[in-house]
Amino acid sequence: MADPLDDLIAAVLAAPKYAAITPNLVRRIGAAELAKGRVLKQAVKATRNKLHQVGGAYLGGKMDYAGWARRLAAGADPAALRAECRAMMQAHASTRERLAFLEDFYAAVFAALGPVDSLLDVACGLNPLALPWMPLPPDARYYAVDIYTNMTAFCDGFRARLGRPGRIWAADVLGDPPDMPVDTALVLKTLPCLEQVDKDAGRTLLRALKARRIVVSFPVASLGGRGKGMAENYAARFAALAAEEGWRAERLSAPGELTYLVMK
Repeated sequence: MADPLDDLIAAVLAAPKYAAITPNLVRRIGAAELAKGRVLKQAVKATRNKLHQVGGAYLGGKMDYAGWARRLAAGADPAALRAECRAMMQAHASTRERLAFLEDFYAAVFAALGPVDSLLDVACGLNPLALPWMPLPPDARYYAVDIYTNMTAFCDGFRARLGRPGRIWAADVLGDPPDMPVDTALVLKTLPCLEQVDKDAGRTLLRALKARRIVVSFPVASLGGRGKGMAENYAARFAALAAEEGWRAERLSAPGELTYLVMK
């Protein structure tokens, strides 16, 4: 007898838009949708909708990872490399929003952090391409994780090209959170996205991370550019969460995003 969950996973991954998503995430979301009593067709549609909310909505058109890798491998000049990285970061909504203040953002974050010997970038998207703007020591380890197998493979190749120690891989960060201890974790504009699927996802993720410090940021406008009241709402909700968990959360003056440094 066929397993409805296996059929759901196969149906979701058969669509090109979702084919590169780590199957573990599809399994977790799909199982929750089937548990609601939905028939297979309804559960597949609901699973696709949630995958769009957590990932697909942020991607812009064709992601030519093979072509991008060739372009990055060809350029040795630091200025040319940064220009290529900026062009590629345009393809992901989250990094595209940060491009206008990229240098100032990381200058503010790392000024608050001081020395960092290991960094974990959670739900990274194309943010590993911002490594040239992060003032990390040469031997600092950089780890990053996202839901897309092809995106993380491309980003890991870029990390290796820079000679940066670490690893970038695909995983469901709620079902299988990173378990390596690190000095600092970046959770940039991630919690609202995860909470589209699970309202307690932010609390669950931050509790699970084995990081001494966590930089958490929130968007101040929607993907459509609407921002009225967003920053105030996120600030109030995060202050309540930090108080409930007993975390110290310091507001940072990083431009363009509502940003906190959290000490657990």
